[in-house]
Amino acid sequence: MDNKFLLKSSLLLIMSGTLLTACSDNDDTLGQVLGTLEEEESQFGKANDVFTAAEWYPGGEQGTTTKASYSAVAPCAEQMGLETSFNKGEDFFEHLYTYTDEPRKGLGPAWVRSSCIHCHPSYGHGKRQTEYRANTIGNGYLLVVYHPDEAFTEDGVRYTDFPSNYIAEVTGMPQTKAMEPFKAPIDENQITITWKKVEGSMPSGLPLHFPDGETYELIYPEVNIPVTAFNTNPKPTNYEVRLESTIGIYGTGQLDAISTEDMKAQYAAEANYAQLNPRMWNTTAQDWAEGAYYTLADGTKAIKKFTYAMTRASLQDGAGANAIWNITNVTRSDRRYLYSTTAWAKAMSEDPEVINYIRQNGKDKSSLVHPYYADTDEKIAEKVFTMLDMNTAAKGGDNYTAAFGEAEMSDKDYYDFMVWHRGLAVPAARNLDDTTVQRGKVVFNKIGCASCHRPSWQTKEDNYWVDNSIKAYANANGLDANQILPKFSYQTIWPYTDMVQHRLFMENDIRTGWCRTTPLWGRGLSLRLTGAEDRLHDCRARNEIEAIMWHAYSKQSDAYSSAKKFYELKKEDRDAVVKFLRSI
Repeated sequence: MDNKFLLKSSLLLIMSGTLLTACSDNDDTLGQVLGTLEEEESQFGKANDVFTAAEWYPGGEQGTTTKASYSAVAPCAEQMGLETSFNKGEDFFEHLYTYTDEPRKGLGPAWVRSSCIHCHPSYGHGKRQTEYRANTIGNGYLLVVYHPDEAFTEDGVRYTDFPSNYIAEVTGMPQTKAMEPFKAPIDENQITITWKKVEGSMPSGLPLHFPDGETYELIYPEVNIPVTAFNTNPKPTNYEVRLESTIGIYGTGQLDAISTEDMKAQYAAEANYAQLNPRMWNTTAQDWAEGAYYTLADGTKAIKKFTYAMTRASLQDGAGANAIWNITNVTRSDRRYLYSTTAWAKAMSEDPEVINYIRQNGKDKSSLVHPYYADTDEKIAEKVFTMLDMNTAAKGGDNYTAAFGEAEMSDKDYYDFMVWHRGLAVPAARNLDDTTVQRGKVVFNKIGCASCHRPSWQTKEDNYWVDNSIKAYANANGLDANQILPKFSYQTIWPYTDMVQHRLFMENDIRTGWCRTTPLWGRGLSLRLTGAEDRLHDCRARNEIEAIMWHAYSKQSDAYSSAKKFYELKKEDRDAVVKFLRSI
């Protein structure tokens, strides 16, 4: 890419008033992003003593936007002529789903959120909340309800080192909303979130002030859901609750393009000096552990790379592809069943208020509960259970099809959604010509932060996995399913993550304690674009300083040494690191 040409062209667009902006964010012009409009003075795209020219393009030349936006289309999607599909897919992300209105129909009968943007304000990280309300825009929290002393089991493998099995009574991402007459699996009005302060000093011995006297706070959430809040049969016992918030969704297509071979090399290198999650890496064999493999929808096995817990292996069978189904409970051709549990289905089939409502209102064919209607209460109860339980023989079968008809999200709509999801660009880096930012990068590397927050990756051929819905759309239109989504082949990207899980041993820590290193790219724009800069898996850190110092909470933390070195820095060096983090 000719950076001088890019800059000249952008300046002409700005001056002529024709610069296009994305649909949702208050996108800034190039000049506002880069800090200058004078061509001779701008250093955008130019190398200096600390940064390479490529570092201005964190998402690679094919995946970076010069807008201060999390919602912009990546250059590769534009070059593939996918902007129309991208814009249609964006509509599915930004707007509410309903029960019956095209094209966003099919909400329910129980759901986590009624839109994607509820959890990803301005496409970014969720915001810290003081109460759990599913309808609050910015509440990116997912409730994590698990048995604290039950051996963790995944894909048939038991891991006794870190007990944390999800409870079976509600879905893994618990639902707190439901369509009348059904009752939400969890009554959110009974959920409480209490924010507590770390007092005095941390267990590591570090005080809550730096040697120069500057203070900081550390807070953490305590979440309580009483057993009375569960509308299930049986109700759960012996459980604890944690929060996990969403992260920014831009750049996930680029991360999907990182090869398994390169991830394996990273794991092997870190295994020489760090303890890795035993369900992901077999240190003795120096190879993937059995739990590292995820079985994709067509039976293909792939290495997990997405979510804090590393539970998904492909963007087309994880992250957004799952969320568009299980967050809203909207079915599609390859997922003809509901996201639900047997315990909830049983409770609803036994609830007299549910049965009575369906008996009184379900005979009308235009009623939303007509599919559950029968001529006796016993048959209504049987229908309710069969149709609400994801685990019955009706899953994807004739009974479900007869009741609900065709899939609620068409293959074309889902294809557009995935064009948008894979085609989101990463914001360009900012102020890399600033000497303080340059100093911040030097210090960041010197104290060891880059050991986990690996700066860059080189993608290979982006041979993304294709799910059945995309295949169906491609086949129906005579297209090559392997060539119709945005691809990020042979790009140098700068996400600042090693794609490996580590442990920080924080108070009320994440379930299992293992958490994938969160990418840092673009996070410096969070306050500007979303109104908050909350960080870490549950938004406990309200700024970069708090996030870094949580890494030093315990001497057991994998990042304790680096965080302690940060603690010992002079204020100007701490500030430089923060400014660096806000620039990449």
